[in-house]
Amino acid sequence: MKKISLAIVFTFISFSTFSQTWVTDPAHSHLGFTIKHLMISTVSGNFKQFEIKAVTTKPDYSDAKIEVIAQILSINTDQEQRDNHLRSADFFDAKLFPTLNFKSTSVKNVKGNEYKLYGNLTMHGITKPVELDLIFEGKVQNPMNKKDIAVFTIKGLLKRSDFVIGSKFPAAMVGDEVTINATAELSPVD
Repeated sequence: MKKISLAIVFTFISFSTFSQTWVTDPAHSHLGFTIKHLMISTVSGNFKQFEIKAVTTKPDYSDAKIEVIAQILSINTDQEQRDNHLRSADFFDAKLFPTLNFKSTSVKNVKGNEYKLYGNLTMHGITKPVELDLIFEGKVQNPMNKKDIAVFTIKGLLKRSDFVIGSKFPAAMVGDEVTINATAELSPVD
């Protein structure tokens, strides 16, 4: 009986050691996008206020459960008139749908540090499954605060029409395909 109890305690301690919650360092993270305008030029933007949280029990993050929440009012394309239009009912309707939410359903290794990240994205009141590319850039200790940091790059392609965003505007005016590009620097929660 003692051997079984000690084995259970040891297993619990080992599991607890590897189970960690990681959150974004906003000063070193970026949630951006690009979209075509008039089929030829590219407009870039980002969300200034967002959070990424990852919970994992494996050192290689292969079982990570990832959540992203972005504040629609923080959308930024460096052009105030366009940003206000994107926040309006013509596009995101930030008053009615104030956040963009992503919850992962699985992470699958492709090769080395490259993964496929699967999950559900909710924008404009619509939830759709998405597939993103995830690259684990590595883990180091921050020399300033002595905390570990893990860095990930996330890329993917979405269709705004899937989420009924800007449906008044044809793809010839505002592209339908939106490229997602994000960098997440995460630190463990104390």
